[in-house]
Amino acid sequence: MNRAFSRKKDKTWMHTPEALSKHYIPYNAKFLGSTEVEQPKGTEVVRDAVRKLKFARHIKKSEGQKIPKVELQISIYGVKILEPKTKEVQHNCQLHRISFCADDKTDKRIFTFICKDSESNKHLCYVFDSEKCAEEITLTIGQAFDLAYRKFLESGGKDVETRKQIAGLQKRIQDLETENMELKNKVQDLESQLRTTQVSTSPAGTGTPKAPSTDIFDMVPFSPVSHMTSTPARNGTQPPPVPSRATEIKRDLFGAEPFDPFTCGAGDFPPDIQSKLEEMQEGFKMGLTLEGTVFCLDPLDSRC
Repeated sequence: MNRAFSRKKDKTWMHTPEALSKHYIPYNAKFLGSTEVEQPKGTEVVRDAVRKLKFARHIKKSEGQKIPKVELQISIYGVKILEPKTKEVQHNCQLHRISFCADDKTDKRIFTFICKDSESNKHLCYVFDSEKCAEEITLTIGQAFDLAYRKFLESGGKDVETRKQIAGLQKRIQDLETENMELKNKVQDLESQLRTTQVSTSPAGTGTPKAPSTDIFDMVPFSPVSHMTSTPARNGTQPPPVPSRATEIKRDLFGAEPFDPFTCGAGDFPPDIQSKLEEMQEGFKMGLTLEGTVFCLDPLDSRC
């Protein structure tokens, strides 16, 4: 599927992109409630949820309880469900978590959508009763989803796979550095064992090993493994330890840390941001399905 959403019969979008990108589209509706569902998509899934919540609505109505009114604010940032007077946000459904949206083609008031809860990761079906504008609200959610998906791609969503590869390379570098350090330690152990063997097999009467020869400046000639040995200096004091390569590369000539594309990548995209991008990628990849179906239950259905 080339598009991030699908509908059996494509409709013309209701609003300008600027209205959903820079502002939001408000709608008034009655909130029948939400219920957990097993699947993220499916007409039968939402039909059962609507049946369940409509039945609960009639029970509450018979007890004298009114169906609460809410305000929906739809934009590319999600679908907010607010209390109309206080504007308190009751639910905030991000678009990449909404996987299915449908309206009743016979009863123009009823519409519903399935959204994955951000805390429990359960799929919840939200059901609303609007004033004959269910199809318009469904299309508005579809248009907002499409715009949000395009914005996600433009703002770096295409680079998620590249960032995954960078994270893999970072892990590989860490493993190689650990392996390199272990090999260095083994070399030092072997050299220490070799020196011990040489001392123990030297002729009797030689109490100390022969001091290394020096050059005309009274300096010990360079040896590739001289930094690993513990040969004392001529004055009898232990020379200062040679800093390892890891500490040498921490600062450059001007005292600044040298540029490392892998380290830079990790700093720019910490694990929490990376996981959020991956979550959004998976949500948009699943897509949003818009459908018109029949939810009406004639024996129970009546005006609120």
